[in-house]
Amino acid sequence: MDQGNGLSAVLFDMDGTLVDSEKTWTLALDELAARYGGTLSREARVAMVGTTTDETMAILHADLGQPWRDPDEGAHWLDNRVKQLFATDLSFLPGAQELLRGVRAAGIPTALVTATAGHIVEVMLGVIGRENFDVIVTDDEVTYGKPHPEPYATAAAILGTEPARCVAIEDSPNGIASARAAGCVVVGVPAEVDLRHVPGITLVRSLADVDVAMLRRLVDAAAAISR
Repeated sequence: MDQGNGLSAVLFDMDGTLVDSEKTWTLALDELAARYGGTLSREARVAMVGTTTDETMAILHADLGQPWRDPDEGAHWLDNRVKQLFATDLSFLPGAQELLRGVRAAGIPTALVTATAGHIVEVMLGVIGRENFDVIVTDDEVTYGKPHPEPYATAAAILGTEPARCVAIEDSPNGIASARAAGCVVVGVPAEVDLRHVPGITLVRSLADVDVAMLRRLVDAAAAISR
């Protein structure tokens, strides 16, 4: 276990944090709701951000008043549809690629920590770049997904460091709750969800406002408070 001081790793969420993928999930979910003869509400869509596929299906079926729907069948259709869309339409969010490059250039280990299933992540890594991450933790690789601390605690453990020396970068309340519960310092970057009232984070407008020096300062400040 790395027992040094200062920033030791940066842990990135994926959807809505690094890549502009939430709009693609929204399109696919709207299509699935239409196949079921309904319309997905805005409230339900917001509640889905940062959840696992199983949780998304439960929210969708409840929102449509169709709790009898087969969640596995819906999840299979949804996963195939988003993979089709991601193969042709996926891009970095503002500042994301530059921040990844800066962190890697500084020699700081990185992890991708996502609630998305591994077979979909494989498609998205064609854009994000597998080489940008030392560790990849997907929904398939944990027993409990976000907001449970396991995803972020797992990433820190594999990297051999303490969560308190890691900055987690997230766009959803579920992801933020997971990272905070694991003990990480958290940067919130809003995409689909308003994060202004979420406690315990450093809120930025976009990742264009974040650099390595800032991440180091956040970890140092958190360590000073905890002493």
